[in-house]
Amino acid sequence: MSTPAGYFEEMYKGKPDPWGLRERWYEQRKYALTVASLPRPTFRRAFEPACSVGQLTQLLAPRCERLLAADRVASAVGTTRERTSHLPHVEVERLTVPQEWPEGRFDLVVLSELLYYFDEGQLSELLSRAVGSLEPGGTLVTVHWNHPVPEHLHTGAQLADRLALERDLLLRSDHREEDFVLQTFSRISPGASPPLSPAGHEGLV
Repeated sequence: MSTPAGYFEEMYKGKPDPWGLRERWYEQRKYALTVASLPRPTFRRAFEPACSVGQLTQLLAPRCERLLAADRVASAVGTTRERTSHLPHVEVERLTVPQEWPEGRFDLVVLSELLYYFDEGQLSELLSRAVGSLEPGGTLVTVHWNHPVPEHLHTGAQLADRLALERDLLLRSDHREEDFVLQTFSRISPGASPPLSPAGHEGLV
């Protein structure tokens, strides 16, 4: 079964940043690579569920005209709101995905350190909602820890195998290290040409 909600509430009790996302060089480097993997300089509307304390949110914000960040834990939502209060184009909501999914379409969805908490049923629902909310040609980014953890139902490599089964996603980049797996995908439509690569967008190929 999926990791229970109580696990996340307990993690944040008395710990505003339980995973040390602000201090650890590992996290800073991983987030920099995540943002560097984005295939476009800017995105019209992006969604980042499981934003935690907003460390990645702040790095995504300059690349997005509108950015919706969300988390299921109220204290994490409060921290992210405080840290992005000077950014009027960033909205932060308390949402529990996949049950609560925002309306409308996005051209960027970022699933960072999220998918391994779900069993197959909820994982399938979450991926269906994520892909379904992407505009044709939109970008999905996934990045996940690749070591076994008792609360994680999958490793990053196992999630990469699962994502390969999504027929509406075209793998565009695949960065694998001992510690994490970072991938980007484009949503493709049947019969349509795949979106241009970053070099193709600038007429280099």
